[in-house]
Amino acid sequence: MVNKWLAGYCRVLEWLLVGMLALMVLLVFGNVVMRYAFNSGITVSEEVSRWLFVWMTFLGAIVALREHGHLGTDMLVSRLGRQGKRVCLGLAQGLMLWMTWLMLSGSWQQMQINWDVEAPITGASTAIFYASGVVFAVSAGVMLLLELWRTLTGQLSEQDLVMVQESEDLAQVDELHLNQSQTFKKR
Repeated sequence: MVNKWLAGYCRVLEWLLVGMLALMVLLVFGNVVMRYAFNSGITVSEEVSRWLFVWMTFLGAIVALREHGHLGTDMLVSRLGRQGKRVCLGLAQGLMLWMTWLMLSGSWQQMQINWDVEAPITGASTAIFYASGVVFAVSAGVMLLLELWRTLTGQLSEQDLVMVQESEDLAQVDELHLNQSQTFKKR
């Protein structure tokens, strides 16, 4: 149930990211055309584009966290036994939760400090800028707590205990080998 909800949440975030990227491209490209062709510009373009970029970064990090898409190294962990992998994963998730807490508390404080500060061009509250950190931290915290629960209760397979690959290339090679071995076993 929770996994289904998180998958739907990430799907909404992906569509939101697409919309933000399209708006950002439209604003920046439109501003360039206006400056060179008509010697004018879209005043809010730079400020809104910067805010969209920050929000896209944090929302994209939520999706990447859900998909275990962040790069890491598995050189040590992949050589450990099941219990060693489980302990390392639990420690890593605990550290990530602590960092997420730091992110939440810092972003929340910055939101409060900047609530009445207006952005120079749009006049919007600059707390919107820092709200991206709060949204990320709350979302990541929920996902990390769920993963930590699954780790501590032994719900993860040994393969799932190593949540990173050395690089995307190696992950693709491993996937190819898995697909080929499954095809070979069917014969």
